[in-house]
Amino acid sequence: MSDVPAKKGLPGLAGLRAFGAWLDLPAASRAPRWARWLLMLRWLVVPAILAIVLWQGDWKWAGEFPADVGRDVGREIDNVIDWMTTELDVLFDVIKEVVLTVLNAIEDFLLWVPWPATIVAVTIVAWRAAGFWVAAFSAGALTLLAAFGLWDSTMETVALMAVTVTLSIIIAVPLGVWASQSDRLDKILRPILDGMQTMPSFVYLVPAIAFFSLGNVPAVIATLIYAVPPAVRLTNLGIRQLPEETLEAAESFGATPVQLLLKVKIPLAAPTIMAGVNQTTLMALAMVVIASLVGAGGLGEDVNRGLGRIEPGNAFLAGLGIVFLAIIIDRITQAFASRQQSSMGAGGGVG
Repeated sequence: MSDVPAKKGLPGLAGLRAFGAWLDLPAASRAPRWARWLLMLRWLVVPAILAIVLWQGDWKWAGEFPADVGRDVGREIDNVIDWMTTELDVLFDVIKEVVLTVLNAIEDFLLWVPWPATIVAVTIVAWRAAGFWVAAFSAGALTLLAAFGLWDSTMETVALMAVTVTLSIIIAVPLGVWASQSDRLDKILRPILDGMQTMPSFVYLVPAIAFFSLGNVPAVIATLIYAVPPAVRLTNLGIRQLPEETLEAAESFGATPVQLLLKVKIPLAAPTIMAGVNQTTLMALAMVVIASLVGAGGLGEDVNRGLGRIEPGNAFLAGLGIVFLAIIIDRITQAFASRQQSSMGAGGGVG
């Protein structure tokens, strides 16, 4: 087609083709030196013109945005929160009482059990799940916490973690399963979960304080919001990434959609779901110190107290206790996930 002469009536076509060929870099590399310099200077023309326009122009109007609606929007948000705290006061009181009742019951039980019995129980679980070294570390770490005088604070933190992680799993796992079966819900949840994971953790304390005042309940709610996304994402991902051959084999044996979900998809995705539970637990532990700012007890309160009194040693010991708890929980949950994955591999998929 390039050898066909230009049609009559289009006298500029040949010139445009020649100009386009001249602008082509490989062709320009065969051009004379002055032409190559001219080709390089074309990249400086537009920035130079733009710089001159910006320098000569009056751009004072660009210093401030012409409208400021931030205060009006903030005032409307305050009005909505005030309306909710007034009209939904009964609902928030019920939630608060339920969370406090469960939290206090778990905390009282953990404090009632003698510390040697708790250490022995955790050591046995760690040994059976993760082996000797994790069991030895768990026993030594918990014994150190008792020797540091942090046993009561540790049990308060464990109770707070138990309630928060349990609520997170109750919410996150069904939501992740639902999202794995619905592309529309997955698309809706994706930006919401992105926002929940990127939002600064201190921001979660604002609605928690507004609706539940101070204490352990707003700490549980703020930690719950912060810790839910990983479990939702990994549950959804684990089910979506199951091999199609396994699902087709289950369907060929006559499995209904409900049976396929409950007896094939969820069991096969259990290791990934357990990894989500592990990440949720660790993220909940990361909120312990921040939650203490709204009145939550436990090791986070000891950290804040040590910092407030300029006692870095005590703050360090309490922070070390949080690290010990994170390591123990992480190793045990990872061991459970690995054993689940191994059993699935040995079982050969659909059982």
